[in-house]
Amino acid sequence: MPPYPVSLYSMASSTQRATSSLPSALEWKHDVFLSFRGADTRLGFTAHLHDKLKEQGITRIFLDDDELQIGRPISDLFLEIAKSRLAIVVISPDYASSKWCLNELVKILECMEERGAVIPVFYSVEPSAVGDRSGIFGNGFTKLEQEYKDDKEMVDGWKAALKIVAKIKGHTSNNKLVFLLFSLNSCYVSIIRLSFARVQFNSAKS
Repeated sequence: MPPYPVSLYSMASSTQRATSSLPSALEWKHDVFLSFRGADTRLGFTAHLHDKLKEQGITRIFLDDDELQIGRPISDLFLEIAKSRLAIVVISPDYASSKWCLNELVKILECMEERGAVIPVFYSVEPSAVGDRSGIFGNGFTKLEQEYKDDKEMVDGWKAALKIVAKIKGHTSNNKLVFLLFSLNSCYVSIIRLSFARVQFNSAKS
């Protein structure tokens, strides 16, 4: 088995395996695992979101930046995902051009999708474009797909993950300024807090 999830051929069973070894509510290492494409949002939306979460008392945040992880084993990152209570995935136009981001997304869904712990943020991209891999978003994916055309199982896993995340209720806007102002207000943070409560409840039941 490769050191990264290469497909979602059995989402239910994969998720069950992942959640069976999840930490209890008192053992989470991170409150939030923040996944994003560095070149798109590192200095803008993601940085502001990170700061706002900390202002609201959500301080244990794993801030992953695909461009700053060069040389780090992807398996190490997967351990951080498994130790996170909640994942916020900032999906921007260039997100699907990164192998790192896509492998990360697959693992996030395997660990968290079933327990409702994934919040997608569609930043300047429509969910339909993510699921269909169309438009500017799809252009980046097509290039990556061609580069890894010999690894069909991994590419199919990426496609499945994008279809799944596109169907999860999240936040969407094509107006960057309006989106920034909306997403950083207390209402948005309240939604995240409610997600924490749901995750804790689901963990207690398992």
